[in-house]
Amino acid sequence: MVMTDPIADMLTRLRNATMIYNKTCDVPFSNFKKAIANVLKQEGFILGYDIRLVNNRKMLRFYLKYATEKDPIIKGIRRESKPGRRKYVGHNEIPYVYDGLGVNILSTSKGLMTGLEAKKRKLGGELICSVW
Repeated sequence: MVMTDPIADMLTRLRNATMIYNKTCDVPFSNFKKAIANVLKQEGFILGYDIRLVNNRKMLRFYLKYATEKDPIIKGIRRESKPGRRKYVGHNEIPYVYDGLGVNILSTSKGLMTGLEAKKRKLGGELICSVW
């Protein structure tokens, strides 16, 4: 099966895992997904991640974070820029997610970072996803 949007697949797997209160979530590995995982860890949405070899394929395992046993930290996650319609924003056009309670993840010329960090550095880029 050919996957046209592996980032949307990763976000959907994370969303589904939090909906059924799993402690971990496995997704196929890529460096871009690892960079997204790094931003999610820095912002406190996940406990951590590691790279595993499953059936001779590299997998990225997310360790999901919960406030209580049935209250996930990730309330919602949405893919903003899609392969059919990319969404680019300038540093002054970066939207807020739930009045600052969530974060945007941007792909800039200096790498992946949050929307607030991109605003501070005055960098625009592709708006990858929003997490709250």
